Amino acid sequence: MPKTTKTPQSLTSLRGRLAAVLLPLALAACGGSDPVDDGYVPPPLSCSATDQKTWLAGYMDDWYFWYALSPRPNPAPYATPTDYFNALLYQGTSPSFPADRWSGTSTTASFNSFFRDGETLGYGVSVAGIEAVRGDTGGRLYVRYVDPNSPASTRLFRGDEIVSINGRSAASMIAAGTDGDFSSLVAANRGDSITVVGRDAAGTFTVDVVADTYALAPVPQSSVVISPLGRKMGYVVVKDMINQANTPLDNVFADFRVQGVSDVILDLRYNGGGFVSVGRTVASYVAGTRAGGRSYAKLLYNDKRAAANNVSYPFANPGNALGLPRAFVLMGPRTCSASEQVINGLRGAGVQVIAIGDTTCGKPVGFNAQDGGCGTTYSAVTFESVNDRNEGRYFDGFAATCPVAEDFTQPMGSAGDPLLVSAANYADDGFCPAGLRAVQRAPGVKAKRLRTEGGSGLEGMLAK
Repeated sequence: MPKTTKTPQSLTSLRGRLAAVLLPLALAACGGSDPVDDGYVPPPLSCSATDQKTWLAGYMDDWYFWYALSPRPNPAPYATPTDYFNALLYQGTSPSFPADRWSGTSTTASFNSFFRDGETLGYGVSVAGIEAVRGDTGGRLYVRYVDPNSPASTRLFRGDEIVSINGRSAASMIAAGTDGDFSSLVAANRGDSITVVGRDAAGTFTVDVVADTYALAPVPQSSVVISPLGRKMGYVVVKDMINQANTPLDNVFADFRVQGVSDVILDLRYNGGGFVSVGRTVASYVAGTRAGGRSYAKLLYNDKRAAANNVSYPFANPGNALGLPRAFVLMGPRTCSASEQVINGLRGAGVQVIAIGDTTCGKPVGFNAQDGGCGTTYSAVTFESVNDRNEGRYFDGFAATCPVAEDFTQPMGSAGDPLLVSAANYADDGFCPAGLRAVQRAPGVKAKRLRTEGGSGLEGMLAK
C-alpha cells in the first residue's frame, strides 16, 4: 500500500550505474560549454557507423584536451561509434594528469531535456551507495535524496532504509563488485517501475514507484538559521547548475539581504555540476563587489584551439549580491565539476571558503558537449579550468576544512543535520567543533522549498 506517513523532505542522487548514466550530463555542466568563436563542428557525412567513426576521429583529434596523449586505434574493429569513442580516451600515461574518467556519451534527447528544458526521466530517488560500500553506514542502505518533483517524492524520503528493490536485497546491491550495483534505480523508459521494500520509524513498508519525466528543482531548499551565539546565516541548497536555477537563486539572495544575514552556507553536497555561467552566478551572489572584476574561471583548451584558449568568465555583481568575505560550503564526494569550480573561483577572488563535510570528487576539467548529429551527444573533455590566481588541477578533490560525516536519518538543513550544525558552530568561534551545539530557525522564518521556474537554452558548458 502507498506510504503516506511523512511529509516530503529535500533529498539526493544515485550511485553505481546511475552515476554512469548521469555523469556525462553533470560533467558537461561542470566545465562549462559557452560556445567559442570557432566552435562549429560539421556533422558526419551520414549516420552509418563508418562515417560516424571517421567523424569522431577528426573531432577528437581537433578538440579533445588530451588528443596528443590519447590512443589512436584503427576504428574498423569497433562495432559502434560509442565503442570507438571510449577507445579514444586518454589512459593516464602522463604524470601530469590521471586517466580520463569523465568523458562519456548520452542520447541527445536526454541531454537537451536536462540542460535545456530542466527535466529528466527517472524515479527520482538516490541512495547513500558510496557510504554503504565504504562501510560507513553499518551495512545499511539509506535514501539520501529524493527529487522534489519526482515520482518518488510522495513515496520515499531521506532517511528511509532500503531493504530490497525488485526482490534484490540491499546487502546484495552493496556487495556487488567494487562500487556496488544500484542500477535498479535507473529507469530506461517512462512507465518502468520498481517495488521498494523499506523501513522507517513506523516499521517495514512496500511502495511501487513508476518512472516519468519530471521538472528538476535546482534550488530546492533555503532558510535562515541562527547559530548558537546568535549569528543569522543564510542556508541554500543548490542541486543543479542549470539555467532554471537563476530566478530562484535571485529570490533566495534577495530574502537573505532583507533578513540581514552575516554568513551564507552553500549546500553543494549533491551538486554534480552544470553550466560554468550558473556556477559563476552562485559565486557572484556571495562575493559581489569583493571580487573586484576578477576572473571566476578561465578555461584552457588544447594547443590546437588557440582561438578558444583563456576563455574567461569574470565575476558578476548581481543586485542581490551580499559581498561577503567568507562562505561556508557543505560538500562531499558528489560535489563535482561546476560546484568545485565555485569553491575554486571564490578562493581565487580572496573569499575564504570554509568547507564542511568530505573531500570533493576532483574534476577540474569540463566539456563543450557535441551533438554527433545521429542521436548521440559526446561529452569529451575539452578544457581545464583555473581561477583568477591560475590555480587548478585539483584532481584529488578539495579536502574539508572540517571533516564531518553525514547522518542520512536527518533532513538536510535541519537542526539535526551535522554538516549545517558544524558550519554554524564554526561561524561562532572559528574552530571545527568537537561537539555540536544546536541551531535554530530564525523567528517566524520557515524553510523554503523552491520549485523550478521557467528559462531554457544551453548557455555554456558545465563544470562538473
